[in-house]
Amino acid sequence: MNTKTKARLRRAKKSRVQLRTAGSVRLSVHRTPRHIYAQVISGDSKTVLAQASTLDKDLRAGATGNVTAAAAVGKLVAERAKAAGVTSVAFDRSGFRYHGRVKALAEAAREGGLEF
Repeated sequence: MNTKTKARLRRAKKSRVQLRTAGSVRLSVHRTPRHIYAQVISGDSKTVLAQASTLDKDLRAGATGNVTAAAAVGKLVAERAKAAGVTSVAFDRSGFRYHGRVKALAEAAREGGLEF
C-alpha cells in the first residue's frame, strides 16, 4: 500500500472513531477514478440502511467518473435514505478532500433532503 493510501486511511480512521463514539448514522463516501459509492450506515456500524453508486443500472449509462455522476449518486442515496426513514446523517468523507466529486455528492444529498 502506498503512502498516499495509508495517509488517507489514517485520516478516515480518526474521523470514524469520532462518529462511532457519537453513535450517529453516517453517510460514507468512497471514490475511485472510475466510480463513486455512497452508503448510509447505522449508528452501530453493523447495517447498511441505504446505498447508491455509479454501478446502479440507471446511473451506469453515461460517464461515471465525473461531478454530474457524483451528484446523481447523491440524489439517489438521499431518496433511498428517506425511504428507509433516515433524515439526519453525519458525513464521512473517508479521508478524501472535500472538493470535486465528494463535494458534489454531499451537496446533492443535502438538496435531496438529508441534513448534515
